[in-house]
Amino acid sequence: MPKVSSIEKKLWEKANQAIKEQEKIRKPKLEDIFTRRYYISPESLLVDNYLRTKPLAAFNPGAFVKDGRLFIFPRLIFDYYSYVSSIGVAVMDIEKVIDGKLKNPLKVKIILWPEKLWEFGHGCEDPRVSSLNGSIYILYTGAKHYYVNQGITKKSVLGFAELNSFFEIKRRGYFSIASEANKFTPSCKDSALIKIKDNKATMLTRPIFQNIALCWRAEANLKTLTIPEDTLKPVLLQEEWEYRVGWSTNVVKLSPDEYLVGWHGVLKEDLSYRNGIAVVDGKGELLAISNYLLAPRGLKESYGDRPLAIFGNGLVRYKEYLVWIGGIGDYSIGIFITELSKVLENLKWIKKSKQWRQACSESRLGENLL
Repeated sequence: MPKVSSIEKKLWEKANQAIKEQEKIRKPKLEDIFTRRYYISPESLLVDNYLRTKPLAAFNPGAFVKDGRLFIFPRLIFDYYSYVSSIGVAVMDIEKVIDGKLKNPLKVKIILWPEKLWEFGHGCEDPRVSSLNGSIYILYTGAKHYYVNQGITKKSVLGFAELNSFFEIKRRGYFSIASEANKFTPSCKDSALIKIKDNKATMLTRPIFQNIALCWRAEANLKTLTIPEDTLKPVLLQEEWEYRVGWSTNVVKLSPDEYLVGWHGVLKEDLSYRNGIAVVDGKGELLAISNYLLAPRGLKESYGDRPLAIFGNGLVRYKEYLVWIGGIGDYSIGIFITELSKVLENLKWIKKSKQWRQACSESRLGENLL
């Protein structure tokens, strides 16, 4: 049996306590409000800085909007022998995306590929992207080898890359959890930065402690790539009808201290990925949550290398729209669009902020109790 660190034991106990105290806050209902649905197939991409110009699969893209341009960061796979992923970048006019006028071919440049031992195995997966002050921060899954005590272990680690505005890598590494005396690297993925100030950040994350996978909030030091153990607090747990739950996207600012974030649940009945929206504050505390608002439908979204899966990783707010850019079936990209007002109408508010009270007063949406 592998030795359990004091940090892992303490956080495992915290996770178990959260499970014991869990209150039911969601229902297994689907209100599929993302009515505009467009697709980008691997065949429509043109990779311009690699010998192979057509990936076999392109999915699970991160995203952000700047100056009317939508930047997407697809996960790219060129062969299935070992399923090794890289991360690329492509640029589109956001207005044309809203209208369903997508580029063909869409030029893509690979910007992040496995170069470190802890990225070997499956490579660089599922980017969550943030743009701030000329820097681009990418959280991603590094899969799956790295050194521990002079040996090699296998696990998915939470990778971090900082890039400049030309998408050149300034530094990269992976996060560990630290206490005063110890450091521990858990298996970890499904994470997003919330607020960044200097080298400090608040974040949403999903580490695994002895097979318990919950959605947590935490603080992080971006210089040392450490998460202080005492800042980790459970936020969102799977419900009785779910096999697992996780954060799905980057955060999108809704008000001065409210942020939208996508999440996913994997249903026990068919192992499908279904998705909802939550609102958190700047510390990651849960303010509001929906039931499922997006799920696979039809052949294009349901059939692929991983059937019945729509999975993050990009969430964008543009004018009156909320745009969810995700992978479908682990083979292609889906763009799902709805009005922000429809999202707000489907939220159950758990903690009422000042911004919530003001929004209700102005919009008369009231509180939807699901």
